[in-house]
Amino acid sequence: MTIPAGVAVAVLLALNLTAFLAQAWDKRLARTNAKSRTPERTLLLLGLPLAAPGMLLGMRTFRHKTQKRSFQFKAGLVVIANLLVAGLLGWLAMRNLLVLELALY
Repeated sequence: MTIPAGVAVAVLLALNLTAFLAQAWDKRLARTNAKSRTPERTLLLLGLPLAAPGMLLGMRTFRHKTQKRSFQFKAGLVVIANLLVAGLLGWLAMRNLLVLELALY
């Protein structure tokens, strides 16, 4: 499978930005005591497709969910899942089953 590197980078940036902005949005809702908030499950799932960096950066930047130990534990599991997926992608690339095509557009 060949994937253009530019596409891979764009997708990763979009996923991480989405996870980051979800933390910002939920923090805003928390400050206004909104009745409807983003479920924790959604915040965690947004971090799963290699977007843990965006999720963690959002948590730190907005000081969101940093005191809630159960959420921090689950966020740690999301980081571990991200590392496993990244490792699998690296393994596939080493076996030439996944190729990032470096091309100038």
